[in-house]
Amino acid sequence: MGISALFSPELLKGKVAVITGGGTGIGKVIAEDFARHGAKIALVSRNLERLKETAFEIQKLGQESEAFACDVSESDQVRAAVKAIIAQFGRVDILVNNAAANFIRPSEKLTSVRWKKVIDIVLNGTFYSSLEFGKTMLAQKSGRIINLVAAYAWTGAPGLAPSASAKAGVVALTKTLGAEWANRGVLVNAIAPGPIDTPQTRERLWPTPEMEKQILSSIPLGKFGTEEDASALALFLASELGRNIAGEIITSDGAQSLGRGAMDILNSFKKGDSPLFS
Repeated sequence: MGISALFSPELLKGKVAVITGGGTGIGKVIAEDFARHGAKIALVSRNLERLKETAFEIQKLGQESEAFACDVSESDQVRAAVKAIIAQFGRVDILVNNAAANFIRPSEKLTSVRWKKVIDIVLNGTFYSSLEFGKTMLAQKSGRIINLVAAYAWTGAPGLAPSASAKAGVVALTKTLGAEWANRGVLVNAIAPGPIDTPQTRERLWPTPEMEKQILSSIPLGKFGTEEDASALALFLASELGRNIAGEIITSDGAQSLGRGAMDILNSFKKGDSPLFS
């Protein structure tokens, strides 16, 4: 039994939730957990085939779900997706901005194309989606927007200049919209997960036992997080349990952002071990 099972199965009954980047990873887990707790799910991403697979899995859980192709970095596509989702479901109650782009690269090796791609998807995409779906929420005087960020948004991280900069912008956007829209019924917050152990992160971020040990040593709690840790927080914020929270960034990283710095970790690797030096 996962921790999300601790919530009432009717926690989000009757709600319509939109998850961007919902075909894989944290987004997929959030979508499935929201469905298990009563929400109808609209999945949004550029990869329609992958989304359809996730939508079908959610339908097997007994909940309505539909996939919508949309590049969140294109404002016209976001507006079209809003219209299509409203036509399908009638309303939107929850938006989870999970769509992301990232890569590890020394800053001096960055190109303008790579920089712009990350900023467009992470920062601009979050803004476009929050604005367009937010308008429908403001009209109905209720809604929840949950953004996915990372603690390096306020600490910085070697090799992650585009992502850190984009997520720092999302943090500022979260606080701004949180203050602007709270008294109009729309609560905007963000979740900042720490390192999550998945096959993808093991391959990209700690491909050797030595690197895994070093990363773990940076987490005072002494263990990696899980996708369910993020999903449980999303369930809390999306429901009435989070009715008094707005403009907040909730960190779930085992106190890593309070412990050793990212530079210390990377400097402890032998040259060539870290993806930053590859």
